[in-house]
Amino acid sequence: MWISVYSVVDEERIEPQTPTVTRDTLRGSALLLASATASIALGWGVAAYAVNANNMVGNPNYDNACVNGGPNGGGTVCRTDNAGWTFYMDSSGEFELEVEDRQAVNYAMNSQYDPTDLNFSYDNSPTFSGSAETDLIWQEGAIGTGSDGVTWCDDDSPAAKYECDQHYVRIRGAGVYSTRLTCHEAGHGAGLLHGASASPQTSQTDPDLGCMTTPVGTNSLGSNQVNRINAVY
Repeated sequence: MWISVYSVVDEERIEPQTPTVTRDTLRGSALLLASATASIALGWGVAAYAVNANNMVGNPNYDNACVNGGPNGGGTVCRTDNAGWTFYMDSSGEFELEVEDRQAVNYAMNSQYDPTDLNFSYDNSPTFSGSAETDLIWQEGAIGTGSDGVTWCDDDSPAAKYECDQHYVRIRGAGVYSTRLTCHEAGHGAGLLHGASASPQTSQTDPDLGCMTTPVGTNSLGSNQVNRINAVY
């Protein structure tokens, strides 16, 4: 197994200032609290977090069969077709990964997906067709959508409704590759979804989604996603 060390740099944090509390401030806070409570009770546009939402392909809110896609969109989210998860990082040509990109991929695979029941390994001799294709191909390059990264199935498996024999991940260059984004896109390759497609549906920024939030806020898979992966594989 290919193990690499990747250093994560903390983002800038701004310490909040302590406000001066007055009677008017307290009265206003009480009114805001009452209003917020009423809004939650009536469901007026308040983002809700579901407890341990199932954001794996095949849940009642996302029962779509696997369909091939491409770097310009299309297709559906699929899950890999077995627990033996092989991956390859493009090492030449138009979609070659740079050193920093490879570090970000290795961070996600080693620190976030290795602890799951997925048994992943690096494929030094990738296969792009046939019955034993490399499961996950990483690329750097242009994307036809407005996203920074995209994951698509290139060979949907005819044997199972939700499964894909080979996924591609492509992330834009110029410093866009990050540990957060690689964690997120690999999650799609394993079959993980955004909050809007979970069951029950939850906020796109629900912390229980770990690196599967949109926008991506962490490079950690999170215990809920680990449990979802382990339940399938």
